[in-house]
Amino acid sequence: MNVPTMADMMAQGKQPEVLFWVGAAGSYDDRAKKISRAFVKILHQAKVNFAVLGTEESSTGDAAKRAGNEFLFQMQAMMNIEVLNGYEVKKIVTCDPHSFNTLKNEYPSLGGKYEVFHHTQFIQNLISEGRLNIDDTSVLKGKRVTFHDPCYLGRANKVYESPRDLIKRLGVNLTEMKRNKATALCCGAGGAQMFKDAEKGDKEINVLRTEEALETKPQIIATGCPYCNTMMTDGIKFKEKEAEVVVKDIAELIAEANNL
Repeated sequence: MNVPTMADMMAQGKQPEVLFWVGAAGSYDDRAKKISRAFVKILHQAKVNFAVLGTEESSTGDAAKRAGNEFLFQMQAMMNIEVLNGYEVKKIVTCDPHSFNTLKNEYPSLGGKYEVFHHTQFIQNLISEGRLNIDDTSVLKGKRVTFHDPCYLGRANKVYESPRDLIKRLGVNLTEMKRNKATALCCGAGGAQMFKDAEKGDKEINVLRTEEALETKPQIIATGCPYCNTMMTDGIKFKEKEAEVVVKDIAELIAEANNL
């Protein structure tokens, strides 16, 4: 795949329209890499001039901050801000709501002021600008879909409509879970919870959330976060529903609809 780095762009004296912040999951997790690839295909189809940091990208420090290590967070943040400001980055898009929230809300006070978009917002903008169309007559037409709101996209940043708008454009049958938008239940991974052992209780949070999703009788559980994707996929495996239900990021659904 043709994915230029900021260093390549700078060497050619060019400045991309937007920086794609891939994030830790999108870089290292084999499942999340598919989301990154799907989004890159969409960027190419819309002829977006973009770049990534490549090896210069480091963790935003989100997990360290949520786990209580403010010192490590600030070290990570300052290092990233130095790189971003060195490249005079103005606009950032990411598929990870955790990176989105951190870059948007927590980097400005440390000197990192950028226009930050979640990929669903960015794709919605591409459609409104006439740069991208979604095929609503694709193989997805009529499929039963439910959407799980990522905490750091929904409750933390009040972004509820852009993912739903994109899902509806796919020509699918969107059915909401009982707990959705501002009352949505966490998948269990946010706030660095993904990296610690479960506490005492009779059920894992991701299993409870998966059960709520399954109540809508979906064929597809749509997500907008790589960590939510992992947790919901694990929930589907736990409930032994892999043959009936798939978990996909909205970017993957759009890429699939447009045969990318």
